[in-house]
Amino acid sequence: MSTTPDPVPRPLDHLAECGAVDEPALILRKEALSWKDLRSRVGRLAAWLARQVPEPGARVATWAGKGELTCLMPLAAARAGLVHVPINPLLKRAQVEHILADCAARLLVANKGRLDSLEDGDVPADCAIVEEGELYALLDGFAESLPLSSADPDALCAILYTSGSTGRPKGVMLSHANLWLGAVSVAHYLGMARDDVTLAVLPLSFDYGQNQLLSTWYAGGCVAPLDYLTPRDVTKACAKHGVTTVAAVPPLWLQLTEQEWPPEAVAAMRRLTNSGGALSEELVRHLRKQFPDARLFPMYGLTEAFRSTYLDPALVDEFPTSMGTAIPFAEILVVDSAGEIAPEGELVHCGPLVAQGYWQDAERTAQRFKPAPSASRYGGMAVWSGDNVRRAVNGLLYFVGRDDAMIKSSGNRISPQEIEDAAVSTEIVDEAVAFGVADDRLGHAIHLVVRGAGDEEALRAALRRDLPNFMQPHVIRWVDAMPLNPNGKIDRSQLKAEAQ
Repeated sequence: MSTTPDPVPRPLDHLAECGAVDEPALILRKEALSWKDLRSRVGRLAAWLARQVPEPGARVATWAGKGELTCLMPLAAARAGLVHVPINPLLKRAQVEHILADCAARLLVANKGRLDSLEDGDVPADCAIVEEGELYALLDGFAESLPLSSADPDALCAILYTSGSTGRPKGVMLSHANLWLGAVSVAHYLGMARDDVTLAVLPLSFDYGQNQLLSTWYAGGCVAPLDYLTPRDVTKACAKHGVTTVAAVPPLWLQLTEQEWPPEAVAAMRRLTNSGGALSEELVRHLRKQFPDARLFPMYGLTEAFRSTYLDPALVDEFPTSMGTAIPFAEILVVDSAGEIAPEGELVHCGPLVAQGYWQDAERTAQRFKPAPSASRYGGMAVWSGDNVRRAVNGLLYFVGRDDAMIKSSGNRISPQEIEDAAVSTEIVDEAVAFGVADDRLGHAIHLVVRGAGDEEALRAALRRDLPNFMQPHVIRWVDAMPLNPNGKIDRSQLKAEAQ
């Protein structure tokens, strides 16, 4: 990596040109693709997409585990002038139905098992459906290939759906420039190189997860995607592939520190990165002991601006709870309620990594995306995070607390209202309140308080049917009446206090 990262964005599909032709780019379950293979397959997939969905800017969705489809689609859709909508493979049909309808998807590519879980009406009438295996068969006999695109870097490139503190998932709109500069920034401060191998264990529908691909490819390195079942799968894959880089969230790191790591996996490891929640001091100590020669990068980010801060690994031992400082291309300001720079206040992210807002949701866009504070050198629109932080005299940032009610469990940002709506829609309960309670392993454990005369076994069965595993409540408490505050609203603070 150069001393100063190049701030000039390019079309996202140009990432396919970053590696040496004969070097490995992608290690799949049954084969490894060289950079030459990657370029060829991205070109063919892009040409096929352009034929299937000729409307520029149309949305194409993928709903499948990690593989050739989900890894190549971000570049191929961009080359075809389309907008990629990756859907978390852990989501169930109700969430998928919402996402497909909300983005008005024109094409859904998914594996057979997931397609079989859908019901009539879940997919928009004008959305074509292609089974993942059928797509590979079609591409085997497809000779066309699209060349590198000349897309406007500011054009919409992807929509990543993320839960809000209220309501259903909302789509964060990302441009070629957002994703390109995010890849450049991370590859730069991580010091990625062409001989790096990244184990991609995070969902590719997650901005942190997708960047595993993009930053590694920007550096010309290789990615080994893994849908793991147990933490042991991760340690084995690291040893098998000579992995140098692993990105994870705190609950997974906690599980990984409890594993016996093969000596060859530890020896090959160069860097560990964390986001999706803060590392505890104890967990930092465990990771530093287990991987003494690997650099540990604690990071903070939000989908609306990708990534905001990282802590220099040289400072981790001395300042283990710090969020660090701004990543390249990000300007991080701490402002008070009047919008003035202050030692403690709301974190505001300015600069070219700021997303384009929420898809077809002007109201929620206006709540989060606002003009940058007058002190900003970038100006323009900024992301007002809703997170309170403190800037120490040495310039390092520290997380203070969240203003919203988001639940952060196992690295997932979860909307309490989405769980509540699912519980009430079962008709087993009359009212429901969901919230997170601090948990050493999960970050937050989900507690659900319900009013009604139904039985818990039936409620849990219904929630397992309608919600993904990471949204399942760990505790369900039944009450005869919900406490109310002076305004007549349910007193969530009292319920949460009673659960501590």
